[in-house]
Amino acid sequence: MLPISEGKELRSGAATQNGREVVMSTVFMLIGENSRTVAKAVAEKLKEIKSSIPQGITVTAVYDRTSLVDKALLTVQKNLIEGALLVIIILFLFLGNIRAALLTAMVIPIAMLMTITGMVHAKVSANLMSLGALDFGLIVDGAIIIVENCMRRLSEASRNGLKDTNIKTLPVNERFNVVFEATREVIRPALFGVFIITVVYLPIFALSGVEGKMFHPMAITVVIALVSAMILSITFVPACIALMFKKPVIEKESVVMKGARIVYQPILELSIKRRWLVVNIALLFVVVSGYSATKLGSEFMPNLDEGDIAMHALRIPGTSLNQAIQLQKSLEEKIKELPEVERVFAKIGTAEVATDAVPPSVADNFIILKPRDEWPDPNKPKDQLVDELAALVEPMPGSRYEFLQPIQMRFNELLAGVRAELAIKVFGDDFDQLIALGNEIEKAITNVDGVADIAVEQTTGLPILTIRPNRAALSQFGITIEEIQEQLSIALGGKVAGQFYEGDRRTDIVVRLPETLRTDVDGLAKLPILRAQGDYVPLQELADLELITGYNQIYRENGKRRVVVTANVRGRDLGSFVQDIQKTVSQTVEIPAGYWVEYSGTYQKLQSASKRLSIVVPITLVLIIGLLLLAMGSMRDALIIFSGVPLALTGGVLSLLLRDIPFSISAAVGFIALSGIAILNGLVMVAFIRDLRKDGAGLDTAIIQGALTRLRPVLTTALVASLGFIPMALNTGIGSEVQRPLATVVIGGIISSTILTLVVLPALYRLLHSHSAVEENISMSQSV
Repeated sequence: MLPISEGKELRSGAATQNGREVVMSTVFMLIGENSRTVAKAVAEKLKEIKSSIPQGITVTAVYDRTSLVDKALLTVQKNLIEGALLVIIILFLFLGNIRAALLTAMVIPIAMLMTITGMVHAKVSANLMSLGALDFGLIVDGAIIIVENCMRRLSEASRNGLKDTNIKTLPVNERFNVVFEATREVIRPALFGVFIITVVYLPIFALSGVEGKMFHPMAITVVIALVSAMILSITFVPACIALMFKKPVIEKESVVMKGARIVYQPILELSIKRRWLVVNIALLFVVVSGYSATKLGSEFMPNLDEGDIAMHALRIPGTSLNQAIQLQKSLEEKIKELPEVERVFAKIGTAEVATDAVPPSVADNFIILKPRDEWPDPNKPKDQLVDELAALVEPMPGSRYEFLQPIQMRFNELLAGVRAELAIKVFGDDFDQLIALGNEIEKAITNVDGVADIAVEQTTGLPILTIRPNRAALSQFGITIEEIQEQLSIALGGKVAGQFYEGDRRTDIVVRLPETLRTDVDGLAKLPILRAQGDYVPLQELADLELITGYNQIYRENGKRRVVVTANVRGRDLGSFVQDIQKTVSQTVEIPAGYWVEYSGTYQKLQSASKRLSIVVPITLVLIIGLLLLAMGSMRDALIIFSGVPLALTGGVLSLLLRDIPFSISAAVGFIALSGIAILNGLVMVAFIRDLRKDGAGLDTAIIQGALTRLRPVLTTALVASLGFIPMALNTGIGSEVQRPLATVVIGGIISSTILTLVVLPALYRLLHSHSAVEENISMSQSV
């Protein structure tokens, strides 16, 4: 008879919180579901569960993504509200008519309702990315152009034919005709301008993979918003003007516009007179900015400050679960000493559902921070807190640490299979050679500027009990290899001999050695091995037992063995950091034939997205030129308007340099949006100059009169578009890091493109149409 005792299942993992062991559950979300909705539903279910648990047991949520989502949405909401208010203020200042400003502002809420309806049908959720690029200035651009022209034409019609200062009230039919003609006058350039802004978002739809998943919702939302605004501009806005403005319209210039006109007119006349100098300065500006663009750093996406810290603890391979738990308790007690920490919890090893197949020597620590207003120093940078945390925990022996953020850690792991920001993968056949190369690379990159948390993955150091059968002894005693293997398997691993029923519960009855003998190498040497004759032979007579240090893990990727060196970057951009790493490795580490190095992580996604955009964006720019040619019917005029794109892009580059923001996919989306915005005002101004020339005005007169007449809509559209992005550029809330590059690029680009439209474009138009001026002079001399 064997002794029967109540044992316990072999544990491969554990969980701790605030220095004591706990039971932790993780909720998994189905693909395609909304994280905020699921998290709220889980929280409600958790309340129901609390009422049925035994006394003395508490259930609390330790990490809930809803709080992060809510904070990010609050940032978006703040940006949109502030942007809308700034846009409305500019409308009141520049349009000079309260009803006209209110009518234009009404486009914002109606377009937003139409956009939200479209998002619901397109199954796009409201989040940081989908609403991140919405600018109410862009939404009202088309409406501003139409409202401004209708107001000007109604004012002219009211005064037409009257010799005194009185103005007449227009009949309904005449008022409708004036509004119709005024709308038709600018509808073509306005529609084409907004349509071009919509077209420039097409490259975003060409993004695939992770970057496509991130930016497609943004492109869908912006396109829906622009199309909605365009529909309102040509239907709702003219109809409201015709119905609302029954009394005579008195067009008054605001003080701001009078001042702007006084300043602008001499500059305009000088730019036309010194047109070669102006155009050459603009070209020099483009060249200098193009060179400066090569000095920009790069990264896939700015790191979103999640508000919490994820700390990856890596201990000596072979650390038992009990040892890991004790080390973890000491670690958490240390971390809790920081006044900024609210709680800390950790997952050690592998859970029952093996989503993280890691040994007990690996622990994921989640450090949840208090709200900033509860910190001793609310203005303390998070990087400084991470440095203080590192200084606190790194002196503890037997462990090394990597510092990231909870979602960022998972994101990196999905991209490259490792949790750090950069993974240097060494491939080859000989595993020992791979380990040696990994150590060389680790040593080589230690002094690279910005490098942090360097580590070669733990490939060795795992204690392994090796039992080598003595074939001669086995033959002598008449025992086969299969027999000794089966008996050792039962003794060490156990074998299910039956099941014990207790109500609805079923528990396996397992036959195996007690824990004290299973972990005792000397005791195992005396393990009796049963012979067919019924007697026993000690294991030490049949095999050699040895405790050796073996490989901790052997990873393969695409059929090849590989070793990974991981690193994080702090204080600089990822792109230049990786370039320095690549340069250092190629110069100092000799890679033998048959072995090669790959660089993975978010940097790889930046490369793939940039490569795709480098193909799609030029095609889109050619398409824009085609649309301009279709709108203007002249290649010369199309190229004059298109010249706004390079000057706008240079403004975006300089704004990134001034704010020390690296190039990212977010900034790339800003450059894409900017290409369309830069064309709109140029298109409207050139179209108006052409109309004046068709009416018989001379070239210089048409340029000056057209530029002065279009000054108000150009300034208004530029200001509302740029000011709409200012809250995004200056906000410091959760999620603002992702929007900041995009907003910075658009604001800087709009400033430079407005300068082009008002100063360089008239000079360029005069330069490229100089033959017309010569023909006018010849015809005038002949008539004289």
